[in-house]
Amino acid sequence: MALWKDSPTGSSPAATNPPGTAQAPHHPRETERTNVAPLTPEPPRRAAPAPAPAPAARQQHAESHIAADLTIEGKIVGSGHIRIAGRFKGDVQVDGNVSLEAGARLEGHVKASVVSVGGELIGNIENAKRVELLETGVINGDVKAGQLTVAAGSRMRGQVEFGYEGEPRAKTDSKGFGSA
Repeated sequence: MALWKDSPTGSSPAATNPPGTAQAPHHPRETERTNVAPLTPEPPRRAAPAPAPAPAARQQHAESHIAADLTIEGKIVGSGHIRIAGRFKGDVQVDGNVSLEAGARLEGHVKASVVSVGGELIGNIENAKRVELLETGVINGDVKAGQLTVAAGSRMRGQVEFGYEGEPRAKTDSKGFGSA
């Protein structure tokens, strides 16, 4: 299909019209084509910056994993979940959950939303919403949580305080008994 009308004489359509008169288009596409700029390659476009995550997306935490063949010493602080299958020596403070798998060992204090212990924890658990002591789990330290689940076969040595999430502690008198 031709984009312009070829004249039988081979001259251009503008040459057949008297000067000062416009040529009427013969086909609708002729008008569209005459208004189009010549084709030139466009420069590559940069990707638009990613939009900020919605508040609901911020609640979904990524999970970090310490593999069974790793031994790490330090401190973990963050907002995601952590799964420990190896050995870690240091404190863990996350807004998410902490899972200590069977055969794993953690020496340090834990402050997290939900703590699941299937391995060995030597240290305290503070202010957890829920603590799950699994069948293979061992805790040597104190536990303060809103809820506590203890499986048969698990072991623990330390003090436990649960069910008082958000409530102030009862005052004690000088003899160590709760006040009436």
